[in-house]
Amino acid sequence: MQQDVITIGDAMITFDPMSKGPLRYAHFYERKVGGAELNFAIGCSRLGIKTGFISRIGNDEFGRYVLNFIRGEGVDTSEIKLIDGYPTSINFKEVLEDGSGRTFYYRDRSPTEVLSNENIDENYIRNAKILHLTGVFAAIHPKNIGILEHAAKLAKKHNVKVSIDPNIRMKLWSIDEAREGLLKLLPYVDFVFSGEEEAEWLFGSQSLEQYINNFKAYGAKHIVIKRGEKGSIGYLNGEIIEAKAKKPKKVVDTVGAGDGFNAGYIYSYLHGKGLKESLEFANTIGSMVVSVSGDNEGLPYLEDVLVHTGKRKFIER
Repeated sequence: MQQDVITIGDAMITFDPMSKGPLRYAHFYERKVGGAELNFAIGCSRLGIKTGFISRIGNDEFGRYVLNFIRGEGVDTSEIKLIDGYPTSINFKEVLEDGSGRTFYYRDRSPTEVLSNENIDENYIRNAKILHLTGVFAAIHPKNIGILEHAAKLAKKHNVKVSIDPNIRMKLWSIDEAREGLLKLLPYVDFVFSGEEEAEWLFGSQSLEQYINNFKAYGAKHIVIKRGEKGSIGYLNGEIIEAKAKKPKKVVDTVGAGDGFNAGYIYSYLHGKGLKESLEFANTIGSMVVSVSGDNEGLPYLEDVLVHTGKRKFIER
């Protein structure tokens, strides 16, 4: 089955506290579904993009719940398998009063550990337009960089574009490990969606323009530095544009905002929009996500974005 966008990652159960404050004082939790790559896939699907997810999930009650959830979001699950003997990954979130927080992972023996290069279907990649990678999956197991590199090589072989969000999680690996692994992937990448802090971890303390030049030196064509409440800055075809952030009504939970931003930019690219409009559209989605609690609950449908921006339509269909 042909998809517009595919990604590789670890889907998991997230336990969200029903009260704000330090995790040790949270007594009740709500079960949800999350994972950076899955959030991105859901964000794309809700915008109307045909999206596929390559993963392995535990053959347990949590895993079956996650699989049904993904199906319900319209994401293609043909490259997902339930695995015996491996527990579905979980995490617990801490959400503070200002909307910031931390994540506590329990993903040792992730079911994705059984993934290998042989499990990456070349035809599945061949039939996509974009392959999206993140540093989260890369960090879960040392061999995952090799899997992502293999997938990226297949993508380049078939002229499929590759995007990456470094998404560096210091609870999963060290800065040195992240730098070494992610720099191996950059030569295959067409789109970079990096946070400002992540660019600093990769290249040291530099100006935004220097970060862009560093990513450009690896061959990336679309380069975006995400700056949270400061907006974003992007590079394309020799042009650098800064887009101001869209002020949210209220910051409730920042998790998933970057994944939503990435989905918004990819949507714009697939529909022929330029750099400025793509950044603005992506910024809008990021601001909408932080207004809702949860990993992907705030990821909007296209109609939601149009209403939010006051536009009747974003593209001609």
